[in-house]
Amino acid sequence: MSKTFIRNALIVNEKRQYKASVLISGEKIEKIFTNNPESELTGVDVIDAKGKYLLPGFIDEHVHFREPGLTHKADMSTESAAAVAGGVTSVLEMPNTNPKTTTTELLNAKLEMASTRMLCNYGFFLGASGDNLKEICGTDTSKTCGVKLFLATSTGNMQVENKDAIIELFKESPLPIIAHCEDETIIAENLNRYNKQYDNNIPFTIHHLIRDEESCYRSCSFAVEQALKYNTLLHIAHISTDKEVQLIKKIRADRISAEVCIPHLYFTSEDYALHGSHIKCNPSIKSAENRESLITALADGTLLTVASDHAPHTLQEKENQYTTCPSGIPMVQHSFYVLSALLMQKRITLERIVECMCHAPAVLFGIENRGFIREGYYADLVLADINFPYTVTKENTLYKCGWTPLDGSTFPSTITHTWVNGHLVYENGKINIDNKGKQLRFNH
Repeated sequence: MSKTFIRNALIVNEKRQYKASVLISGEKIEKIFTNNPESELTGVDVIDAKGKYLLPGFIDEHVHFREPGLTHKADMSTESAAAVAGGVTSVLEMPNTNPKTTTTELLNAKLEMASTRMLCNYGFFLGASGDNLKEICGTDTSKTCGVKLFLATSTGNMQVENKDAIIELFKESPLPIIAHCEDETIIAENLNRYNKQYDNNIPFTIHHLIRDEESCYRSCSFAVEQALKYNTLLHIAHISTDKEVQLIKKIRADRISAEVCIPHLYFTSEDYALHGSHIKCNPSIKSAENRESLITALADGTLLTVASDHAPHTLQEKENQYTTCPSGIPMVQHSFYVLSALLMQKRITLERIVECMCHAPAVLFGIENRGFIREGYYADLVLADINFPYTVTKENTLYKCGWTPLDGSTFPSTITHTWVNGHLVYENGKINIDNKGKQLRFNH
């Protein structure tokens, strides 16, 4: 059994920072030492982490890896390589692939595919389709992280339009519901108005006015209302407005939580003028005032988790006109880098980053033995030099689509090592493909 000794690290875990060393034995964390036991250890690989921070591996609860069916954009192998390069050791992947993951049979097929392709650990959402409640209620809840409910159209056209079916899902689901909250009626009205105004050639600078704040708030309010009525475990995906933040603050319900995604923490609607289609995503990126509210709400714990909403498309697809340009931004490799900028600006603490990227997703989805640096837990670990700058380039970006709107940006911190199940899968720019990730198990 292989053993690795990470010595002299600054561990960030469970709201604490402390100097310690970690012994990895096989796939697990065997021992955490607050002294230095090197004289007692033989036959181990030693990594000196002096001056670096050792964090639990990040759990990205919101990714689109596009496999099966859309592998010209991305696939499990390429995107999981990008994930581990960004310190992400586990991902929860969305159901809007081709075919859509709406049955146990299709879920099992995805799990089988991932077992030979994913470098990180993995779990998959079932998608609500409006007529698959029996399938959802009959699934093995330990094998899926939750149910994704689209309340508006987005990539993959998985919107559930039947209100009665939506209410039944809130009443009966044995799994957490993760809801994409936008109001389709408002979006359609706005789109029609701006199509007329711009003669069917809408500029991307209008995206946030079409998929607007009221669309998000109205849909979010509906989802919250149903969850409160039926005591549903509800997690609102990619909150993008201050109005939604205030709603979450007001209700303070134990079984209702919210996620914020990296694009909404980094960009503002003013950035459409520069980046155009490259930052078109759903929900849209909103104003600077909304961004400020999101950052504050993440820092103070109002927003429970942060995710990438990694959603790659080819550059050719993104060069289409507004109405045919797909929404989505590749981001899984760069989430920590964006947050490290907020860290250096003193907008968020490292302890809070660990809480919202590691601890909270593990607890929310009942992910067994991950998300914390604890003896007996899987050795999913990230080593970061928070004072060594990192510049995003085409060469060091690993997405299959080959681009990122962050190209050329410099961030204050660097991820140097990533371990998945005790295996060193990323070291100073190099990916090790010898070991694959594991299927996550969920205790709902």
